[in-house]
Amino acid sequence: MSVVEARAALGGEFAAPDSAAGCAHVALAGVAGRVLAMVVDGRVARIEVKDTAVATATGARVGDSEARIDSLYPGRVQEQPHKYTNGHYLIVTPEAPADTANRLIFETDGRNVLEYRAGLLPAVAWVEGCS
Repeated sequence: MSVVEARAALGGEFAAPDSAAGCAHVALAGVAGRVLAMVVDGRVARIEVKDTAVATATGARVGDSEARIDSLYPGRVQEQPHKYTNGHYLIVTPEAPADTANRLIFETDGRNVLEYRAGLLPAVAWVEGCS
């Protein structure tokens, strides 16, 4: 989705430049710092959620246990060790073959979800965001 399309979808509440090159994080209105869009070369590449009030379509949210994530996405969760902590990345692959470029990634402390992100490969898998 382009920045222009995102702005229209959000009723004009999207502060990213229309065609910026490179990578930037943009806070979404009303949840500043808790829900961010990562914009890469003028397109929204992923959404990052740190707010307990924001759930996925299946009801997963920050604070949920790793077991709950497994139960919400049966057979679709791959667990990988976290790069910096004793936690995990729970990587959910899409069911639809047309969505193979998408991922949903939950970061945990080894027990509970600390944050999650959804978006397109490769940007959704970038551990350090735009860094």
